Amino acid sequence: MSRQFQVTFDAHDPAAQSRFWAAALSYVIPGPPGVELPDGADPLEAWDSFLADLGVPESERTSRSAAEDPDGLGPRLFFQRVPEGKVAKNRLHLDLRAAPGLEGEERLAALEAECERLVALGATRVERHEPEPYVGAGHIVMADPEGNEFCLD
Repeated sequence: MSRQFQVTFDAHDPAAQSRFWAAALSYVIPGPPGVELPDGADPLEAWDSFLADLGVPESERTSRSAAEDPDGLGPRLFFQRVPEGKVAKNRLHLDLRAAPGLEGEERLAALEAECERLVALGATRVERHEPEPYVGAGHIVMADPEGNEFCLD
């Protein structure tokens, strides 16, 4: 039997990271337990109020955040505040399937379009890898707003 898992990111700004990844993956930021959020409500504002009511100090209210697949299929992403910055290349990264089933120029155009969308959300384009026979169909390396590498594949 397979196991469910979440992917945990160390971050300086967990709320900003959860907003970026929720938008990048079409995920949602969950609201507090037992709180029914009206349409259009900001879940991070709801969390701030919820935690304030519990007596959590303001400095700790943004120390964690999450993003979840609204369909419950993909892994939950969890972001936790850490004091140190990123100092080396990730040992693990996400590959976002931006062009499934596409080949050649059509695939590269889809990757470029997704790259532009993610740059508008705060990502950075790092480099494009061209297709190589027998090795790969090409991909784009990117970094999220805090410098964590990921690939558009």
